[in-house]
Amino acid sequence: MTEETTSSSPSAFTLVRQKNGLAHLVMDVVGDTMNTLKSEFSEQVAQVLQEIKGDKDIKGIVLVSGKKDSFVAGADINMLNACQTAEEATALSRQGQMLFDQLEKMDIPVIAAIHGPCLGGGLELAMACHARVCTDSPKTALGLPEVQLGLLPGSGGTQRLPKLVGIQKALDMMLTGKQLRAKQALKAGLVNDMVPESILLRTAEEMALAGKPKAKARKMSTMDKLLEGNSFGRKVVFNQAAKTVLAKTKGKYPAPLKIIDCVKTGCEQSAAQGYQVEANHFGELVKTPESAQLRNIFFATTDMKKEQGVAGVEPEKIAKAGVLGGGLMGGGIAFVTATKAKVPVRIKDISHKGINHALKYGFDLLNKKVKRRFMMHSEMQKQMSLITGTVDYSGFSDLDIVVEAVFEDLDLKQKMVADVEAFCKPTTIFASNTSSLPIGKIAAKAARPENVIGLHYFSPVDKMPLAEIIAHESTSDQTISTTVAFAKKQGKTPIVVKDKAGFYVNRILAPYMNEAANLLLEGESIEKLDKTLVNFGFPVGPMQLLDEVGIDIGAKIGPILQAELGDRFTTPPAFDKLLADGRLGKKASKGFYLYGKKVKKKQVDESIYKVLNITPQGRLSDDEISQRCVYMMLNEAVRCLDEGIIRNARDGDIGAIFGIGFPPFLGGPFRYLDQVGAANVVSQLNRWAAQHGERFKPCEALVKMAEEGRTCYE
Repeated sequence: MTEETTSSSPSAFTLVRQKNGLAHLVMDVVGDTMNTLKSEFSEQVAQVLQEIKGDKDIKGIVLVSGKKDSFVAGADINMLNACQTAEEATALSRQGQMLFDQLEKMDIPVIAAIHGPCLGGGLELAMACHARVCTDSPKTALGLPEVQLGLLPGSGGTQRLPKLVGIQKALDMMLTGKQLRAKQALKAGLVNDMVPESILLRTAEEMALAGKPKAKARKMSTMDKLLEGNSFGRKVVFNQAAKTVLAKTKGKYPAPLKIIDCVKTGCEQSAAQGYQVEANHFGELVKTPESAQLRNIFFATTDMKKEQGVAGVEPEKIAKAGVLGGGLMGGGIAFVTATKAKVPVRIKDISHKGINHALKYGFDLLNKKVKRRFMMHSEMQKQMSLITGTVDYSGFSDLDIVVEAVFEDLDLKQKMVADVEAFCKPTTIFASNTSSLPIGKIAAKAARPENVIGLHYFSPVDKMPLAEIIAHESTSDQTISTTVAFAKKQGKTPIVVKDKAGFYVNRILAPYMNEAANLLLEGESIEKLDKTLVNFGFPVGPMQLLDEVGIDIGAKIGPILQAELGDRFTTPPAFDKLLADGRLGKKASKGFYLYGKKVKKKQVDESIYKVLNITPQGRLSDDEISQRCVYMMLNEAVRCLDEGIIRNARDGDIGAIFGIGFPPFLGGPFRYLDQVGAANVVSQLNRWAAQHGERFKPCEALVKMAEEGRTCYE
């Protein structure tokens, strides 16, 4: 028999009574593909809990999702944007806390049966139940990722999680937003049992029929007892956590320190005070500019997942793929194709050594997962079997897409196009991973130019989330949509950009890097430059980035951009001196920094100053250094938007954040420009143009924006 709660809109919660005296409380948000918690549900939950309390025949509750492959994906972020004040957001938090408190205080056992994602508010809901059982499916993941939105778990998560998994594990989960797989959740004590999906409900029912489970004392190692079992040890844990957070965030993100404060209050004072501090901090964080920008990124990427390469053009299915070149990029592209897209991939290289390198790249990454017990050895073998290699074009005749990852040489790339057209199907897409050569030039001699497209990955491919999709004038809409869909299957966030030298990401990065080099030649130290830009919010400084990418690569891309786009892309002549001295960066163990086994920590190679004939003076302020580099990037980003290189400001922000690590808490170059104000940026660029030359001149589109008082997001 099924009874539904009544309310103005269809309830997301349905009580389904079973013959064994239990009832299933089924959560199924009407019209949504996944369950998310909304503020209006509080009334629905209150009603259904009242109904349960009023029925003495119900001996226990099994909380289960009505969605096929997910439990609860978290809270609905839109309701936070609707909060006008911090007090409103605090009230939302208190509402969630009180609701889950009612659930926890039920006289009868409430068991959560979890399959699929159980995240954020979903995990807070599950933790309020008396026990949890989850499936062993790879789809099952448990976590509190609120910190990634500049928030903290606001419905009791900061108080309940430490009690279940311990203070250190709870802080690790909440401060990073990391998700636990089923096996990890069981080991941590987050769930009471893990079973195959086929017996999930039966197991949960058996737990409920056994009565309210008694709270078991958590198994603690001697070290855990020393650190968590007394106030002195806990002080060490909290201080170390704060120290680690500040080292990583440079104080730019307020949420992590507030998470630590919530846990500390609950442990050192009382649960009631812990809940109150959690609600207050949650309210404050919702109204911070950092959280607003991180939520903007969340909404942008969510929208992008729903979009096709070309509206109304359905992608063709990619059943088999190929990669040309077994280097670092080729190996990475093959890896994400096999492991994320689950598509068989064939690597062609001129030597067996190249193929072996590519295979080893994938093997090493998967083997790490096996060693950490994150993956079964059999699953690793299954994924590795999808990657094969060849030194000729055997096995290429039925491929749907071939991604080229060879040297930045136009003749070589044109030859690759001809080879693919000769050895593959007439419909095979040729995707070039070039970082600077225009796709139109690569396709210039193609018999089927409509199949040629740019698919630019960022290194390392397995970690960097962005892919630039570059269509030249003759690329077909079908090719664009299919390539975008393929990149998404590989786990990438793709942005479609216009075919012009440098595309978007490298084009806005180049002026930023060049300006850092100019500042170095003016007498700012390498250490100061890198530290300043890291403190601004970039993951690494420009000099370290140049070492990582390769100083020779930077020197090679510069002239290409200068020839196509103008003298503002002129690279400082000092690069030639570095190359003549054999300073190619990290790969040659010689660059701006010292390398080798004896070098224990990051250390500048002081001998570089002699090569460049400069003596570091360090006259400029941190603000001037960061602004000179970043404003050059903003100016070029506006040019790209004006020229239609990117489709909109949103794509430009996502491209900069995911491609070059533009500080996420600033929302991307266009959000940041809106925050600083176009008029202020123009005024500053004009001052620098008068001091340092034409490269600082603000572009026409930026000047016009300033004059008209417009913003990028209107």
